[in-house]
Amino acid sequence: MKLTILLLTVVLCSLQVEAEQVKFGPLCSGNPRNTKRGCDPKWGCGKYGASRKRKDGTTYKHMGLDIVCADGATVYAPFDVTLKGKAVPYKTNNPINDGVTLNGGGLCFKLFYMHPDKYSGTVKKGQKLGKLLLMQKVYPGITSHIHVQMCNPKIDPTQYF
Repeated sequence: MKLTILLLTVVLCSLQVEAEQVKFGPLCSGNPRNTKRGCDPKWGCGKYGASRKRKDGTTYKHMGLDIVCADGATVYAPFDVTLKGKAVPYKTNNPINDGVTLNGGGLCFKLFYMHPDKYSGTVKKGQKLGKLLLMQKVYPGITSHIHVQMCNPKIDPTQYF
């Protein structure tokens, strides 16, 4: 029994170390270093936890990390991934309300504001996932970006970049 618990502990610890060591490869054409979005005067900042304001004046926290990506840019798999289905950032439809949930590198995460070529299957690191949607249609003047959010939004994705 003690040996089983010890072996299970070793396996779980090695899985955690592997997930902690994973780093995202380039997400967007034109941004090989995954440059993070800074702050836009009208639209706020792209870092995890940045404060946001709703139309009614209440505030909330940005639960992802924004990586600079030009409108229409090719979005790549950051490592070997399995696509787990459609993910949308908004309750109501608009021209950028699309994305995908992915598993890979020991992580579960979502990419928003992009239209994937498919919503299921597998994609190898560096291969095309899809295209960034036209953010300027919804947020004129914002730095266009892909939003990276962990499946558990309480986890900050910054550590993986």
